Amino acid sequence: MDIRRFLIVLGAILLAAGLLWPFLSRLGLGRLPGDIVINRGNLHIYIPLATSLLVSVVLTLLFWALRK
Repeated sequence: MDIRRFLIVLGAILLAAGLLWPFLSRLGLGRLPGDIVINRGNLHIYIPLATSLLVSVVLTLLFWALRK
C-alpha cells in the first residue's frame, strides 16, 4: 500500500471522527458496559476495554474494506 494513500485515508478518518465526535458522545461511546471505572477518593482510573474493542473491530473492517 502506498504511504501517501495510507496517510490520506488516515487523515480522512481523523477528520470524520473529529466532526462526528459530538454525535458519538451522545451514543455513549466511552461509557459502554465493559469499560472499567475506579473512583476512590482522589484516584480516578478509567480503562475503556469495551470501547477499545469496538473501535478496533470497526477500524479493522474499514481497513479491510479499503484494501479490497
